[in-house]
Amino acid sequence: MPLHEQIIPYLETAGLYHLARLNSQWFWIDEPLLSAFVERWRPETHTFHMPFGECTITLQDVAYQLGLPIDGEAVSGCLTDFHERFRVPPANASEEIVRIYARAYIMMLLSSQLFADKNANQVHLRWLPYLASMEDLGRYSWGSAALAWLYRCLCHGTNRNVVNLAGPLQLLQSWIFWRFPSLRPSGFDVFEFLLASSAPDVVAVVHPDILIEEHRRLWMAVTSLIYFAAIEWHQVDIEWYRSSAEFSISLSLL
Repeated sequence: MPLHEQIIPYLETAGLYHLARLNSQWFWIDEPLLSAFVERWRPETHTFHMPFGECTITLQDVAYQLGLPIDGEAVSGCLTDFHERFRVPPANASEEIVRIYARAYIMMLLSSQLFADKNANQVHLRWLPYLASMEDLGRYSWGSAALAWLYRCLCHGTNRNVVNLAGPLQLLQSWIFWRFPSLRPSGFDVFEFLLASSAPDVVAVVHPDILIEEHRRLWMAVTSLIYFAAIEWHQVDIEWYRSSAEFSISLSLL
């Protein structure tokens, strides 16, 4: 679904505009790469077991990779031919029609980008109550909900009978490219996708609460992450910077 200028104000209110911009220019998912990391995932600790130690995706990564708010109310119920039905709003659409298409686009972002499951051609009805009042969408912690769902999908993916991965896989791959520079494909422009680049055009469109200094305490918070029935424990990656530096040194010696 293309991103139309008419619905941008509603995406800004919901705190999803940066995600929408990424959706319009996202890189292809590298399934073998993601599968290799899933094989190193340990459900007991919510960490990847690497040669240099353990590391994981945290709320800080969600904020930096996707520009989503991580503080707010918890996100805690299938429509077919959805994407084609709301692909392009009619010419000279009224404000109410624009709001309808904005709701459709947000439902697409939530169901296929953040909280994707294996029903790729359907949109779950659980999102309808959230879209009833679009002005309230910005108060939810979309970042913590997305991380909870990613943790749950990674744990499910370790089952040998699971063939296809689900969840916010763009978050996982973007995290891999950011944390493991040697695994980035040739010509990959890391600053095009990451909030951590602090590029002016990126900072200008992210949710205003993301860059507030006081929210950094949440990155190290030992707390539960809630996405409806999926409740996962936030794993704080306190050893990352030391271990990743050691890993970079070991790679340079190979």
